[in-house]
Amino acid sequence: MTTRSACGRRPALIGAGTAMLGAALPAPARPSQGWKPPRTVTIVVPFAAGSGTDAITRILAQQLEPEWGQPVVVENRAGANGSLAASQVARAAPDGLTLMMTTNTPHAANPALMKRLDYDPVGGFTPIARAGNYTFWLVVGEASPVRSLRELLDRARARPGEVTYASGNSTGIVAGATIARMGGVEMTHVPYRSTPPAMTDVIAGRVSCMVVDVSASLGHVREGRLRALGVTSRERSALVPDVPSLHEAGLPGFNVVAWAGLVGPARMPPEVVASINAVFRRLWERPETVQRLAGIGFEAKTSTPEEFAEFIRGEIAHWGSMVRAAGIEPE
Repeated sequence: MTTRSACGRRPALIGAGTAMLGAALPAPARPSQGWKPPRTVTIVVPFAAGSGTDAITRILAQQLEPEWGQPVVVENRAGANGSLAASQVARAAPDGLTLMMTTNTPHAANPALMKRLDYDPVGGFTPIARAGNYTFWLVVGEASPVRSLRELLDRARARPGEVTYASGNSTGIVAGATIARMGGVEMTHVPYRSTPPAMTDVIAGRVSCMVVDVSASLGHVREGRLRALGVTSRERSALVPDVPSLHEAGLPGFNVVAWAGLVGPARMPPEVVASINAVFRRLWERPETVQRLAGIGFEAKTSTPEEFAEFIRGEIAHWGSMVRAAGIEPE
């Protein structure tokens, strides 16, 4: 795999619950004997190196290179909440040589978070396959006196506006604002271009907390630099079963789930889309791949292109509702 940014070491397997994930995947697609790329393929990541999306994309790229017999470049294009990457891919030639590992940020939340987009999240892209769901959790730095969600909310209630939360993507933005709204407290948002620098400031104590994906933060939690207070899904995650959900920790009904998937520019030839989908599903559904992804807090899922297109449309409506409910004004 060729890369345009450094990729650090990844944490070992979480262990508990990983064997359960394979059963949730759709039936494997048959390998396609059709289209293969004639030269280098670039997969654009809308966040910086070290982010969860970067991690899963590098796993995919490593597997695609021998399959296709061509270099697969991972290009990190962080900025504007994923919009820079989305705009770049939307303008690319629809020949299968430029793809994007998108997430709920550029393809579901941004239409509600931003007043103006330079791309059409539906008409500007060709959905190829859903990739799966991230596990997100609320964390504080090791020096923080806060040991639970309840203590964080009590601290915010006693000091309105002094408790801060960082974000490096839309999930962090929406989940942080929703925690404040549902907890009846005032917290100050500190936005970042990507997750890694936001985590650095939480670890250093410059920011009180953040909602971050397990994929990017597990190593810090394991080594004690960050402390996890609760996962954002309504139920506990099978990947980190010892961590309570925010729903059970004191915010009944809290449920924010982030996802990723593979897209290309609009008007890609159907035979190219079918071939990439078939190869992706076959590689992504391998038990060893499922386990490897679970080890960094990512639950693998796949789909047909048509299923992913329908999923994106539904998620735009869903994330729009969450943004409005959290009282977030478009910027």
